[in-house]
Amino acid sequence: MKLKKFIFNRIQVNTYLLTDENTFETIIIDPGCQSNEEKKILSQYIEENQLKIRMVLNTHLHFDHIYGNRYIQEKYGVGAIGSKEDIFFLNHYQDLLALFEMPIDEDALPLQRYISDGDCLQLASMELHVLAVPGHSPGGLAFYMPKENCVFVGDTILEGGIGRTDLHRGNYDTLLNSIKTKLLPLPDDTIIYSGHGRSSTIKYEKLNNPYLQNL
Repeated sequence: MKLKKFIFNRIQVNTYLLTDENTFETIIIDPGCQSNEEKKILSQYIEENQLKIRMVLNTHLHFDHIYGNRYIQEKYGVGAIGSKEDIFFLNHYQDLLALFEMPIDEDALPLQRYISDGDCLQLASMELHVLAVPGHSPGGLAFYMPKENCVFVGDTILEGGIGRTDLHRGNYDTLLNSIKTKLLPLPDDTIIYSGHGRSSTIKYEKLNNPYLQNL
């Protein structure tokens, strides 16, 4: 698997492209491209590398992680997949953009389909196990790839920290329980790819993350 990361929009969201190196079939996780320039950068990379976009995954439906859903669907014909528990954020998309003083130009599109805890997604050689990790949002999801020894966690864990829980429908205790029961049991050397900031590992967070010391 080839992994490419882009950092998009004012909230500095990590957008990940996962590509099977034999077929060039590609998964996009959290397309955060908001401006025309960001969309151009993403498409230029896709086209230069002859990638075939086959799947779009949302770790959660906060606006900064789904800005590019419409663009990807309209340009490449692939709708996004995520949790039904976060539909509130699609239904109130423009209200939330206004609250955070973000540009308002389009409505959010519905998800193509819903996934939930325990589902397994397969594309070419890539296998992603869906883990429900609510707390930052009710429908937070992580995508664990055992063969690649990595997990995409959205805003559940950030390097040395955790996602905010003071936003709409966040819950601190629920978030910590998600981390304790779904993420910390993963192998210590599992690489954590977060929705913002740098990557980390399960072992590093166990030893250094102040929020996790008493779990």
